Amino acid sequence: MVKEVESEAGMQGARGRLVLAALRLFAEKGYEGATTRDICEAAGTNISAIRYYFGDKAGLYRAAFTEPMEDMPCRTNIEAYAGLPLAEALGLFFRDFLDPLKQGEALRLVMKLHFREMVEPTGAWQQKIDAEIKPQHQALVDLLQRHLGLTGADDDLHRLVFAIIGMAVHFYVGQEVVAAIAANLLSSPQAVDVLAQRLTGYALAMVEGEARRRRQG
Repeated sequence: MVKEVESEAGMQGARGRLVLAALRLFAEKGYEGATTRDICEAAGTNISAIRYYFGDKAGLYRAAFTEPMEDMPCRTNIEAYAGLPLAEALGLFFRDFLDPLKQGEALRLVMKLHFREMVEPTGAWQQKIDAEIKPQHQALVDLLQRHLGLTGADDDLHRLVFAIIGMAVHFYVGQEVVAAIAANLLSSPQAVDVLAQRLTGYALAMVEGEARRRRQG
């Protein structure tokens, strides 16, 4: 779950203020544009605090890029999918994946920083792909491979997994579009829970459609 960095006890104090200030300024200005002096001024600390807690500017950037979402359930619950029936596993996946949408400003800053990282790469995005995105994708591949009775993962299975995950990803990258077209879909924690339920149903239909396609041909 995205941490509420301004209220969580573990994110208070000089270190927490630096992470929050860095998240805001890196998201707004990028790695090169956000200076350590500006970050320290925003955090109410001195330059030596960055060296003490993070080593250097790159270490602070990594902390700002990863720490606000380090407790996200879809990162920590991956192994749980393997022991559940398909409907329960997909339901857990979507609930976990969408849960950060309940958090507000912290998530918006994280997403803005992630977009910047894709355009102005520092290497942090590749680390996230290796550490989180690939394992999550593989967990769903393994789940659907067992459900469909396949001996291996072919291209169509990967297409299916990307399509399933993509339904949820859209509500992150397209938050402003969703808000402009159908704001109620993300307007409350309860709305996010309903969205998770609906995406679970859509995903089950997609899996059944793929199973039918394979049987027919």
